[in-house]
Amino acid sequence: MKTTGGSDDQKRRAGERAADLVEDGDVVGLGTGSTAAHAIRAIGRAVAEGLDVRGVPTSFDSRALAREAEIPLRSLDEVDGVDLAIDGADQLDDDFQAIKGGGAAHAREKVVDAAADRFVVVADPSKTVETLSRAVPIEVLPEARAAVERDLVALGGDPTLRRAERKDGPVVTDNGNLVLDCEFGAIGEPRSLATSLSETPGVVEHGLFVDLVDAVYVGTDDGVDIRRRE
Repeated sequence: MKTTGGSDDQKRRAGERAADLVEDGDVVGLGTGSTAAHAIRAIGRAVAEGLDVRGVPTSFDSRALAREAEIPLRSLDEVDGVDLAIDGADQLDDDFQAIKGGGAAHAREKVVDAAADRFVVVADPSKTVETLSRAVPIEVLPEARAAVERDLVALGGDPTLRRAERKDGPVVTDNGNLVLDCEFGAIGEPRSLATSLSETPGVVEHGLFVDLVDAVYVGTDDGVDIRRRE
């Protein structure tokens, strides 16, 4: 359920501009997705020029790309903290609340992004909306799928098991779990919904990133629109 939209140039501008925030000695959370990939490549080029950083990847894909870019990597438990996390979003509203999980990496992404002193979202204009409305990705324990589906319906949701695109069967996360994409329509109160999802037994993590984003770098056709939480 990876999202599309926006040009690659827009994504590149956002990712590369956010990469300029990385300073010598930083521990950087390396996000997942096409826009975050541009940031990872830009950080790799800076490392080749002498920048001293350590990256904490949020997924198998971001780890592989960071290794290709020759960024020194650490796991989250090997560092004292994360100075800056740069990650994409599937949708972001006017209040800086986000939906993530199109790449099924939202559980690890949330752990790293929440640990960061600053969390910067990189996006193209197609990801910004007034009110969140995309399906919320929900990582669930395989044995709890049916029970979680019933609870989601009781919350007013319409859950669908995410299926793999190039193999038979469902998508399996890096953590060995399943993903339910749950439609709730317009999400007027993401904080309340996030609380209800977190309290649902069998839910490992959900894709609502509430009160975590500090700034947004939106790539446009002629530059980058920078928005900061007040």
